[in-house]
Amino acid sequence: MDFSLTEEQRLLQDSVERFLEKNYSFELRRSMVDERQSMSEEVWKGFASLGLLGIPFSDEYGGFGGGGVETMLVMEAIGKHLVMEPYLSTVVMAGGLVDIGAADWQKKILLPGIVNGSMLLAFAHYERESRYDLGHVGTRATADGNNWVIDGKKTLVMHAPVAEKLIVSARTQGEAGDRDGVTLFIVECDEENLGGQEYPLFDGTRALELQFNGVRVGPESVIGTINGAMPLIEKVVDRAMAALCAEAVGLMGSLYSMTLEYLKTRQQFGVPIGKFQVLQHRTVDMLINLEEARSLSVLAAGKVDSDNVFERRRAVTAAKAMVGRAGRYVGQEAIQLHGGMGMTDELPVGHYVKRLAAIDVLFGDAAYQRSQFVQLREDAAAAEFVQPRKAWKQL
Repeated sequence: MDFSLTEEQRLLQDSVERFLEKNYSFELRRSMVDERQSMSEEVWKGFASLGLLGIPFSDEYGGFGGGGVETMLVMEAIGKHLVMEPYLSTVVMAGGLVDIGAADWQKKILLPGIVNGSMLLAFAHYERESRYDLGHVGTRATADGNNWVIDGKKTLVMHAPVAEKLIVSARTQGEAGDRDGVTLFIVECDEENLGGQEYPLFDGTRALELQFNGVRVGPESVIGTINGAMPLIEKVVDRAMAALCAEAVGLMGSLYSMTLEYLKTRQQFGVPIGKFQVLQHRTVDMLINLEEARSLSVLAAGKVDSDNVFERRRAVTAAKAMVGRAGRYVGQEAIQLHGGMGMTDELPVGHYVKRLAAIDVLFGDAAYQRSQFVQLREDAAAAEFVQPRKAWKQL
């Protein structure tokens, strides 16, 4: 597989790096967290002006027509600069569901707004009982003539406090845990019977707990087919995990650079502590973990748009498992090598480590992803075993 970037991809990488270097600082992020903000409108407008919000979408809707690799480049820069903007929620997840599942007339309404930065969306799927099981959907949508009435609760709806619309998964058939019977609906955030409780996550981002008390939506709000949303959800969650892996690589890269710089400037016994061989060995181990995570992240980005579900899932679960392990190691080493300073709120190190910890548990931590990878291998082996054998010609 060719991992080299095209000229357009290098230009994209350079432009987003230059923009964030100039317009997004750690001080800005800290002020946003202190003021309970989920995003910066100015930064989001800058993303739109650079075309970053349209990267995964067709040029028919004002997009760039890119794929997993282009999304990876943006998310790695987001991680490097510890950006809080709702790129994952609006562009990768909710926008992805619209892009691959919605009717053409729905795309013409929603996607141009996402691309120009005027519309923010969030994906409401997880529930308290579901843990990492995507199929565990207890929220119900009941038919009422041509309309639907939604009742239930959703948790950890990332960046929902700033969203204008929600894409909500609800069960229209079967029981919680069934793979079939789930449908996606577009819900306005100002619906009368929709309640929510906003709260901060430990990494500084904000989310909502949602309560649907008979929220009524029309037939035009349905995305995709009735009872057939799970393949769409699984594909978009795979994209989200690949994007998170790229963000984690950006985070680890910044932690490694900050730690290396600290070891070069912090002196003890009259020499920089980076001269001590034992600390050099520890930074080398940090770099090895970073590069292992980077390699699998690039592989996942290249495979995430594949129609081969086994191939896509294997690449994504392997990358997510590696990122979880490597992120924990690099984060712990960065804190320890900075000494007591690594634990202070004033230093960026601790904030990067918190975000890495949050990425690990989103959509399944490293242990869960390893179990999923093993299960995929077993499923693939079973599928291969039941294939009819070649009929050899008798001699």
